[in-house]
Amino acid sequence: MARIQVERAHTLGKEVARAKAEKLAHKLKEQYGLEPSWSGDTLNLKRSGVKGTLKVAEDSLRIEVELGLLMSAMSGTIKSEIEKALDKALA
Repeated sequence: MARIQVERAHTLGKEVARAKAEKLAHKLKEQYGLEPSWSGDTLNLKRSGVKGTLKVAEDSLRIEVELGLLMSAMSGTIKSEIEKALDKALA
């Protein structure tokens, strides 16, 4: 299994960052079939072979993803896509 961690600082405040995380979650659901669910300020994302969290803080967003065996081969590409999507969501 591969583990991906990406963190980005922001100056949006927690509420605006959470709204942007919600928008990103809907996009991930549409594109990749990831099922989102909130637990406090943590957005859990899950589908077959992939599980992850997006933690929303006052000044940062942190994504942690665990990839199953089949998805691990694409971990570099997946990390790059996560970084792009997160940067775009925070722009």
